[in-house]
Amino acid sequence: MRLPVASRRLHVVAPLALALVTLAAFAPALSNGFVWDDAANIVTNPHYRGLGWAELRWMLTTHLMGPWIPLTWITLGLDYVVFGMKPAGYHLTNLLLHAANAALFYLAARRLLGLALPAAAARAAPLGAATAALVFALHPLRAESVAWVTERRDVLSGLFFFLALIAYLRAGDAEVRRRPWLAASVGCYALAMLAKPIVMSLPFVLVILDFYPLGRLSPRWREWLSPGARAAWTEKVPYLLVALIGGAIAYVALDQKTPIDQYPLPARIAMLLYSFAFYIWKTLLPLGISPLYELPPHVSLLAPRFLVSGVAVALVTAVTWGLRRRWPAGLALWASYCVMVAPIGGLVHAGPQLVASRYSYLPCLGWAVLAGAGVAVVAGAAHCGRLRPAFAGLLFAVAGLAIAGLATLTWGQVQSWHDEDTLWRLALEVDPACAKCYGNLAASLDTRGYYTEAIKDFERALTLRPDAFGNERRNFGLVLFRLGRLPEAISQFRLHLERYPWDVEVRNYLGVTLMHAGQMEAAARQLQEAVRLDPHHAAALTNLALAVSALGRPAEAIPYLQRAIQVNPTDPLSRFGLARAYRAVGNGSAAQEQVEVLNRLDPRLIGELDAPVPGPSQNRRER
Repeated sequence: MRLPVASRRLHVVAPLALALVTLAAFAPALSNGFVWDDAANIVTNPHYRGLGWAELRWMLTTHLMGPWIPLTWITLGLDYVVFGMKPAGYHLTNLLLHAANAALFYLAARRLLGLALPAAAARAAPLGAATAALVFALHPLRAESVAWVTERRDVLSGLFFFLALIAYLRAGDAEVRRRPWLAASVGCYALAMLAKPIVMSLPFVLVILDFYPLGRLSPRWREWLSPGARAAWTEKVPYLLVALIGGAIAYVALDQKTPIDQYPLPARIAMLLYSFAFYIWKTLLPLGISPLYELPPHVSLLAPRFLVSGVAVALVTAVTWGLRRRWPAGLALWASYCVMVAPIGGLVHAGPQLVASRYSYLPCLGWAVLAGAGVAVVAGAAHCGRLRPAFAGLLFAVAGLAIAGLATLTWGQVQSWHDEDTLWRLALEVDPACAKCYGNLAASLDTRGYYTEAIKDFERALTLRPDAFGNERRNFGLVLFRLGRLPEAISQFRLHLERYPWDVEVRNYLGVTLMHAGQMEAAARQLQEAVRLDPHHAAALTNLALAVSALGRPAEAIPYLQRAIQVNPTDPLSRFGLARAYRAVGNGSAAQEQVEVLNRLDPRLIGELDAPVPGPSQNRRER
């Protein structure tokens, strides 16, 4: 059916206006820098920089950000081609994607509200859809996904999620061919999974929509195998295959999963129930939003906040189920919300966070639709005379003020991601007992050379959490090393390795520190273990060679240096060490070849060939 001219114009003007409003609310992000995990993912990572075969091969195989997200990496590679290392360009791409999502969500919400509401209210569906889109797009919970470059995966997967949803809804129109739209929907879903597998729950959301408001499946289970119902189930098979394959890859790639013995099943159920309650609560009262809600060392179903959350979830479930015949939309909304939160609710947990604002990007869409439905119902009642215009105007004013309030909070929340200091000081204002926040603030201070201040915050972090969930001891040890407090640095590295014995970087750091402390035999043992764990670790190979050379075994050092040069041909310290080793064993011609290469890489080292062995290979600070 062809839309009237006015409706067709609204179909274009409204999404464009919503996108522009969204861009305006998030504009401060353009002045933000790279923060938090951006350091490892963007700033110090050369592998994504470009769209050549080497970069694409890396993007298709890496899981640096945790899950397998090749499409997200491709967009970041494109950013590098266009913007280089200017953070404003990366933030602009995030903003444009989120603005596009606001426009697409308007189209999806308009369709859903038109199906779900009575005739009078359905005529106000455009107004309700615009409200839903604004609540979704301008909510401060979105700031983390938009203002943090690393979370490109949220806004990009969201784009294809909305396209998949719109194509599926379009397939329900009687006047269009269903199969091409379904194929387009499945294709967009696959692209969404390649951007971030958090969208894996879409097939279950579509089943819920088939029950309500599409009405393709009956609530009476005896009719679930009728011809029409079988067609609806069969259509979900391609989606389910994409979800299973993508979910399996994501699970395997997630190599930092929290051990089940640390948080057993009852604790994970408590975490899941808390997640269900948390995102609703923060949607209704978006104050005190933090970049990190730290996972406590112990989680119990009987602890007050987990117990209250469980009771609240049980009550909402009971109410929506009890009202399922009178208010089927309530059950559909609650079910879709729970289905989307479940994969990131704690059952399969990774990282130091209990919950995270970014996880609300898609699961909270239903609450935005609910707000839009309320506005549409009020508009429909006013149009039919069932509601006084003055009272309707008052309700519209309240809704407008609420949306303006969300936009104001978002404007400020986006600026909290401006730099590391701002981010982590805000987090500590929200939760002064957040050990990981102190650790991240200390790492930021360390990066800028404020070592004394960094040590104080590392000590606070480790006092709060002696178990050191993450890299606090590693980073603390590096600061102590830089200050020459070698015994303390060695102690911190050893404590870290007690918990993470496979951490090659820290084992390399420990070897380097032992070398500086004059404990060459101990250093060689640590570096040999690092090379065993990762035979291609260039820094560990170089440092091991320097250690055995210092022990008077230059011939043993040569193979290690040759392997290091194969991994990193441009490292001057490896060339330096190899030239010294060749001289020590009497191979002057081979030494001269290395000197010639060294002259191109770092001629300053040539004058030190006869001096004592220099410092070990430079190491990276990680979080």
